[in-house]
Amino acid sequence: MEQVVRKPAVAGQFYTDNPTSLRAEIQRYIDAVGTQDTSGDVIAIVSPHAGYMYSGGVAAYGYSLVAGKDYETVVVIAPSHVEYFDFCSVFPGKAYITPLGGIPIDKELVQAIASKSDRVRAAGEGHLFEAYGRGEHSLEVQLPFLQVVLGSFKLVAIVMGDQRRENIEALGRALGEALEGRNALIVASTDLSHFHNGETARQLDGIFMEELGSFDENGLLQALANKYTEACGGGPTGAAMIAARMLGADRCEILNYAHSGDVTGDTRNVVGYVSAAMIDTGAGEAVPDNDAQSRLKKNNPGPSHPIEGAGLSEEDKTFLLRLARRVIEAECSGDSVAVETPPSPIMQEKRGGFVTLKKNGQLRGCIGYIEAVKPLVTTIEEMARAAAFRDWRFKPVTADEIDALEIEISILSPIQPIDDPSVIEVGRHGIIITRGTNRGLLLPQVATEWKWDREQFLEQTCAKAGLPADAWKREGTQIEIFSAEIFSERELGIR
Repeated sequence: MEQVVRKPAVAGQFYTDNPTSLRAEIQRYIDAVGTQDTSGDVIAIVSPHAGYMYSGGVAAYGYSLVAGKDYETVVVIAPSHVEYFDFCSVFPGKAYITPLGGIPIDKELVQAIASKSDRVRAAGEGHLFEAYGRGEHSLEVQLPFLQVVLGSFKLVAIVMGDQRRENIEALGRALGEALEGRNALIVASTDLSHFHNGETARQLDGIFMEELGSFDENGLLQALANKYTEACGGGPTGAAMIAARMLGADRCEILNYAHSGDVTGDTRNVVGYVSAAMIDTGAGEAVPDNDAQSRLKKNNPGPSHPIEGAGLSEEDKTFLLRLARRVIEAECSGDSVAVETPPSPIMQEKRGGFVTLKKNGQLRGCIGYIEAVKPLVTTIEEMARAAAFRDWRFKPVTADEIDALEIEISILSPIQPIDDPSVIEVGRHGIIITRGTNRGLLLPQVATEWKWDREQFLEQTCAKAGLPADAWKREGTQIEIFSAEIFSERELGIR
């Protein structure tokens, strides 16, 4: 197959086959997004694969982040909609062709990836389509976007014929090992829920994005397995998360969400689309996928305050609440925010945190970081903006709503390893359980809501991690806890 080229299968259907029009259409999508920036290096993106008229605007958010960057190779991972095979197929041919020209295959990297596992093979399955009368679109539709924003690059094209957990993990690890030290971008191709009404789609897709945004591949795969959420490319997304973490990514940011009804106006049977980026912020070193405990310790160097509280004064709390409100007001008016000098050094400590918005007592938005990846002041600034304008469950906040909003902030204590589970206090502590590549997290309020005792809480956290219920008792299992300090404008009498 070394000289085989894969010709376009859906040009003229999912996107125009006219090169000039195609390039112009993609550029319009990119221009509509405008300038985007994120602190850190983009290791992987998640991008939809529907017809451009439906999902092109969402896809542009991920591709605009990497526009103009110099990647030697791009690895695109896609699901198979056309044929079944029980492995991950890496195309070993000469090139993939689109109306914008040919993209050469990085043959040396193909062999390096395929050599890592018998679940990952250099093969034509999922790529060639003459025998089936139609070709796989989920990989192909990513390529013109890449050609426009990157120009010249080599390609590794991977189609997953079977998205069982073993294949996902094998592919993720193979990519993490083979791409180490290389200048490469990973693209995971997926659409979300299919053919529900708009409201149901947002609920299902919200669960997918919650796990993706938390950078919790185990939680995502568990949610998919339990049918709490839907995604035809859940496997490619999970594999990309595993590989990206091995390559140094420590955060996943949801960039944009929409469903087909947002384009057509018909919300009776929609398909969901998401764009996301996995980023190396520099908060921690890249570590092997099977060394999650070391990763947690590097990203969370240890508490300077007791686990029971975040150590914030009333002045600190007031500063953060006012900052969150200024951020939302400025975003609505199009102004910039000048961050005042923080009242105490604790504002520069890396902390996890959530910003919650309520309107007339009802939730209006809530987004945060579980892990301590950024200074506290930056976390609250970014999460205030995200809660108001990027919580996929709600429409963006408008200027006429601002006065009716109440802002609540939850500051998470640094994550702390424990040796004795008896120190866990139900209702006060959240739990993280890590064993090998498996990791699960439950927030403090979950145990209270379900009326669990300590042992049930530990067992359920194991279940969230995809582990046996008694795994928390076994040697080699890491148990960590954290707590939250919660305060609001109403509590402090600010409004």
